[in-house]
Parts: sequence; C-alpha cells; structure tokens
Amino acid sequence: MTVTDRDLEALSARRSQLRARYLQSADHREPSTGGGVHHLALICADPERTIRFYQGVLGFPLVELFENRDYEGSTHFFFDIGAGNMLAFFDFPGLGLEPVPEGLGGVQHVAISVTPEMFETLKRRLAAADVVYIGPDRGIEESVYFKDPDGIQVELIRQPLMEVPESAPKDD
Repeated sequence: MTVTDRDLEALSARRSQLRARYLQSADHREPSTGGGVHHLALICADPERTIRFYQGVLGFPLVELFENRDYEGSTHFFFDIGAGNMLAFFDFPGLGLEPVPEGLGGVQHVAISVTPEMFETLKRRLAAADVVYIGPDRGIEESVYFKDPDGIQVELIRQPLMEVPESAPKDD
C-alpha cells in the first residue's frame, strides 16, 4: 500500500476522533491497574549469541537462566533492562523456526530508555560491534534503531520513561 492508496486526511481525522474520545489529561486519568512490565518474552535462535549481544554489547546483565517449563530442552533467560523491567528470551531447539516478517500481532520494535550519556556510549558500542543502526535522523534526535542477531528491532531512546518522544508528530 502506498501513500496514494490511503486517505491521509481520513486517517488523520480518525486519530483526532480517537484522541478526543479516549485520551485523558494526566490530572483526569485513572491510575494504571498495571505495576509495570515484568518481562517481554521474545524468541531467539541461539542463547549464547543473544547473551553476548544483550549483555556484552548493550550492557544488560543476564539475571536468570533455566529450562523452559513448557518445552523440554528450551532455555528461558532474562536480562535486566532497568527500572525493574526485564527482557526475556526463549529458544525452541528442534522446531526449525524461521524469521518472521513484520505483521499483525508481531513485535514492531522494543524501545528501551537510556540516559543521554548512556545513549552516546551505546552508539559507540554498537559501532564497535559493527551493528548498523539508523538515527538520529528523519527529525528523530532522541532514538537509534537496530536489529539484534535474530532480526528483532530495538530502539534505544534517550527519553525518560512515561514521556512521549520530543520529536513525536503533533496532529492538529
């Protein structure tokens, strides 16, 4: 689908309707019933390669590793991504899983907040590890995007938690 295949004016109007109907200002918004992200669970091909990337390149400490209770022989492991949140992975040896394209129900990307100082440090670490990233570009100053060894898109954002990125487009 191209831009010409979509009615951009109608899509913008729909966002305005949704915003007016559902978005509440912070002072009128009910507190969340959630306590935060315990962990996001993703799938990898090789636990060691994944550990070397997330712990070795990105500096997210491995905090737990055990056999997956749902699939014999599968490893389930967790990284500390800060603020009491974890990023978890499974491998499923013997299933012959293949990379998947972006699609409905899939993960488009995982955005992880870092300080401005760590943002610069991690860009240098990515470059030193020959990890290609995009950003800051296209008017996005606070983020870089790259793929992990299994093609999962990761965003590092130098924006505090619960703050909308400063470069987010503003609809009328």
